[in-house]
Parts: sequence; C-alpha cells; structure tokens
Amino acid sequence: MPKKERKRLQVVISDQQDALLTRAAYELSNPERLVSKSEVVRLAIESIAKELQEGKSLEGLLASLAEEDEEDEDGALSEDADSKSLPEPERGR
Repeated sequence: MPKKERKRLQVVISDQQDALLTRAAYELSNPERLVSKSEVVRLAIESIAKELQEGKSLEGLLASLAEEDEEDEDGALSEDADSKSLPEPERGR
C-alpha cells in the first residue's frame, strides 16, 4: 500500500501556542497511542472546517487572531529595534 502523500506547512507560533499544542497532544495521548503536535494541528483543521460547513460562527476565533496580530505588531517593533543593535555575523572565513 503506497504511503499517503502529505503537504508540509511551516508556521510561526508563540510559546503559549506551543504549550497549548503540547498540552493537547498529552491529553489526547494514552499508553497505547501517543498523539503528536502535528496530529493535533490536523485535528484542529478538520474541526474548524467541520464547524464552518455546519454554518457555525467562528467570530470568537477571528477576534483572537486580530488580538494576536496586534500583539505581534507590537513585538515586531521592539524586535526590530533590538536587531539593529546586534553586530552583523562574520561570513566565510
């Protein structure tokens, strides 16, 4: 039986989101079956898609994304200021 072809997706998540993923994977796991963080993400995608198909409102999720974007913008500004003070790495010696 050929292996399922899967696509790769790379996303940037916060430490808090990583902790939530880890906790969810732990809660879903049992001695017979360990659940990975990737599997938790796939389950979340399926769950959101199902809710959308059923016509459920996901305004709460969208609101939390908007809040997260605002926090990211604030953090990006301070990170940019920090990165300007760092020396450039030396290349190819």
